[in-house]
Amino acid sequence: MKRKADEDLAEKPLKKKSLEKVNGDGSTQSQLRSGLLQQAEDYQKQYSSSEPYKHGVIPSLVEPQLLRKVRAEIQENLSFTPKETDIYKIHQSGDLANLDGLDDTSLKLLPSLLTLRNLLYSPDFRTFLSTVTSSGPLSGKKTDMAINVYTTGCHLLCHDDVIGSRRVSYILYLTDPDKPWKPEWGGALRLYPTTIQKDQEGKEIRVPGPDHSVSISPAFNQLSFFAVQPGESYHDVEEVFGQPSGAETDDGETRMRMAISGWYHIPQEGEEGYVEGLEESLAERSSLQQLQGNGDQFEMPSHTMRPYANSTCSVSDHTASNGPTIKPPIEEVPLSEADLDFLLKYIAPIYLTPDTLDSVLETFGDECSICLEKFLSPKFSDALKTDIVKQEAQVLPLRTSEIESTTQWRVARPPYKHRFLYQQPSGSRSDTNSENLPLRQLLTELFPSEAFRKWLQLATGLSLSSHNLTTRRFRRGKDYTLATGYIKEESQLELIMAVTPTPGWIGIEDTANDIVDVSKEPDHVAKVATKEPPTADDIVDVSKEPDHVVNVAAKNPPTAETRSSEAPGVGGYIAYMAGDDTAEKNDEEKSNGGVEVPLDMSTGARASKPSMEKRINKKPDPAIYKTDDEEEDNGILFSMPPSWNTLGLVLRDQGVMRFVKYVSQEAKGDRWDILGEFGVIPGDEETSAVDECDTQQINDYNNGNETSETEIESSDEDSE
Repeated sequence: MKRKADEDLAEKPLKKKSLEKVNGDGSTQSQLRSGLLQQAEDYQKQYSSSEPYKHGVIPSLVEPQLLRKVRAEIQENLSFTPKETDIYKIHQSGDLANLDGLDDTSLKLLPSLLTLRNLLYSPDFRTFLSTVTSSGPLSGKKTDMAINVYTTGCHLLCHDDVIGSRRVSYILYLTDPDKPWKPEWGGALRLYPTTIQKDQEGKEIRVPGPDHSVSISPAFNQLSFFAVQPGESYHDVEEVFGQPSGAETDDGETRMRMAISGWYHIPQEGEEGYVEGLEESLAERSSLQQLQGNGDQFEMPSHTMRPYANSTCSVSDHTASNGPTIKPPIEEVPLSEADLDFLLKYIAPIYLTPDTLDSVLETFGDECSICLEKFLSPKFSDALKTDIVKQEAQVLPLRTSEIESTTQWRVARPPYKHRFLYQQPSGSRSDTNSENLPLRQLLTELFPSEAFRKWLQLATGLSLSSHNLTTRRFRRGKDYTLATGYIKEESQLELIMAVTPTPGWIGIEDTANDIVDVSKEPDHVAKVATKEPPTADDIVDVSKEPDHVVNVAAKNPPTAETRSSEAPGVGGYIAYMAGDDTAEKNDEEKSNGGVEVPLDMSTGARASKPSMEKRINKKPDPAIYKTDDEEEDNGILFSMPPSWNTLGLVLRDQGVMRFVKYVSQEAKGDRWDILGEFGVIPGDEETSAVDECDTQQINDYNNGNETSETEIESSDEDSE
């Protein structure tokens, strides 16, 4: 969410008459819990000895009746915007700093909320909090707070809150006072420990582990807070869980985690304690720059590209002084009889025929992406499903150390980038029996083979030099990857072998009638999935509603009852999005908020430029599906839901972001896939797009008469 607190405060003076009406005598101590301000030293001792980093919890912060009135005003008068990005899914109000700009009629609907806001940023309470946290002076001029509502499926993934001038982060819970929140409902604030590592230059940096060590469950009138510390104050908000299937009682609104959350900032210009240039220096240390930077040397799994032993299919690199030169199409190297015998052990025969490969090449050349259904042969896929279902039925340990010491899996880290279970061809714990399992065979035998390299080159028109392969398992209620950009200048071919055996994923069952085995329908090369996802109404583009910061007397916040009827998505899809090329952005427009999820993200596989008309009345083709080009792409270049036996291929350019959406506890099972990254010999990425062009088209390109530019769009949101 793009904060506008500074502008609003600067342009709109406080309405003193209205504030006097709602605040009465303005006494701070009369609204806080009796004796709280006198306990600063006691809370300071607790805070200074807390782990994994300094944080505090104050039960019963204010007089309960005030907070009950606040909760009632919120439910009766405020509207909430559903927001979803790669890092969170919440319902959020506007910035409460903008309450000052409301007219008297609107203010009269929110007297207790305004009193609470002024109380939290009063000199007395700021002094108290500054003493407890030893954070130094806190600004009373720059208020930064919003109301967040988490219902079933809502979550916030790991980040450190380091943005701009933030100094102390806080959450004041407004859960139902008459129905205490239960820890098993989720929604806890969880803190992550860090270890000190030395980078390549010998500089010490803190790296968070994949497991949290402290969990703070919500409670009515409880304040949780911590000083914002670069590279250290990592935390998340656990998903709010729905009722278990078959539950006899209906908890109703008790599953609604409501809280006021925000930040205290460093003193602003004109306030006591203001230091010129401090805000800019703090911004340089933001962990957001790590997320968008050149990667993390402590990241797991490793991204080591392994060169192919043979290079019979490679071509020399041709360049010109005035830029890249497109070469004529690579000479096809046909699959030998030995190659076919090997590939037939794994791949469905239809994908090995010349006609099918021609159709796949044409589609990939047009779109730079493609999905192939029923890619693995029936015999092998049946054995693979048995293998995966058996593995998923086994109960895994909860802690990373136990998982890595007792199973073949390792846990991806750091959690501000990703968390999932993974195996790679080397470096994973394995035994002789596991090497013979079908899932392991895909990782160590099929995909790194020279025969499959030839197949990929025939299917894409690219020459491939190296590969990096990873088997991934995304556990329900735990795992995800956040959006990170591809930084290399050379394009990279990426493979997603989707092997999720469980049904019930949005985008699979909802589009089942739209995705067919086109090998049985010779007149249709591709089948288009066009259904809207059930959650389309729940995800809005807030940038299209700039005039509604705080909507008064609009509607009640969402309840568990209304949310359950909306069939929320369970995540797990992989998405490729246009990156952010904005050179400079105001710090207040940056956050740990991630990239906004468009309306149709859960519908199924989709590509950026489908060209259905070009492929009608072609030869029989394998099951290839993607979406219609009539719809707005919202920056999405390609997306693909969890599915069974589906191969996705994507040509990824510099700056393109990729993420796997957090897998909800509500999902029927884990997401399974194999991710392959293949180095493309420079110059060949252009070849596939023009392999049927005539010489004049190639010359025009080389003379600079054609350009390609990716339009960048991103939405940065603020959250807890």
